[in-house]
Amino acid sequence: MTALHEAPPAQQKPDEAAPVRKNRFRRDRSLLLMVIPALVLLIVFNYVPMFGTATAFQRYSIYAGFWHSPWVGLETFRQLFSDSLFWSALGNTLLLSLVQLVFYFPIPIALALLLHSIMSSKVRTIVQSVVYLPHFFSWVLAVTIFQQMLGGAGALNQFLREHDLGTFDVMTNPDTFALLVTSQVIWKEAGWGIIVFLAALAAIDTQLYEAAAADGAGRWRRLWHITLPGIRGVIVLMLVLRLGNVLTVGFEQMLIQRGAVGRDAAEVLDTYAYFYGVVNANFSLGAAASLFKGVLSLLFLLAANKIAHLLGEDGLYRR
Repeated sequence: MTALHEAPPAQQKPDEAAPVRKNRFRRDRSLLLMVIPALVLLIVFNYVPMFGTATAFQRYSIYAGFWHSPWVGLETFRQLFSDSLFWSALGNTLLLSLVQLVFYFPIPIALALLLHSIMSSKVRTIVQSVVYLPHFFSWVLAVTIFQQMLGGAGALNQFLREHDLGTFDVMTNPDTFALLVTSQVIWKEAGWGIIVFLAALAAIDTQLYEAAAADGAGRWRRLWHITLPGIRGVIVLMLVLRLGNVLTVGFEQMLIQRGAVGRDAAEVLDTYAYFYGVVNANFSLGAAASLFKGVLSLLFLLAANKIAHLLGEDGLYRR
């Protein structure tokens, strides 16, 4: 007699779990070995330095060391919050982050959609290689290229002089610095940012496009009703991660151009912690500024993830 309902699978006994784990380890050991270097780097450069944030609550001295420097509680944070330069750096950081969020974040999505629509694999490979390439340039080289193109003696101004059209120097203008920095980020990182979106586009079932085309849906309707909903979860996830990293606008990029446009335009939280913490040997102040940045970034991340849940997406984790 056939049972109407199959019996649930028997739970694995504790003495049977060990061989299963051993078999899984043997199966995945090559992958685990590949992960070890990245795990070591993560621990050494991300988790070990977290112990140094305790210096934000000390009057830290490199001569006295961590164990013998006196504890001052929140005195360093009072000093930090009473510094007008800190609030100026925070304002510049938020402004640059907002401009980059508005103008940079949609660019990789648009490039991914464009590349996905190219039928020729050879053309797609060439375009991908070209847009990926600037990611591997250092910021020194990237800023130098912009200087040679848009600087006072750059190619653009040389052309304008030859035709008596006047000149302008974008590289030293503090009023347009936010747009300059964002354009540099777009040129350098947009190609690399499309990788995740291309992977998401590749996961969309092609039969959906075929069925929509058979029903008479044009390219734009297929884009709106199939493509964008298919990658919406990835877009929300990348937006959440971006908001969690919103206070990091590029230390090296700012440091290189700080002297050209001035402190008032290019001072951000990272450069503030460097100049007034490391250079001036006020390590407690630099640690306090970095800790404030980390806590604020965490709050941005949690808020963005909560909004993602309200929109019906998983975000970083499911509810």
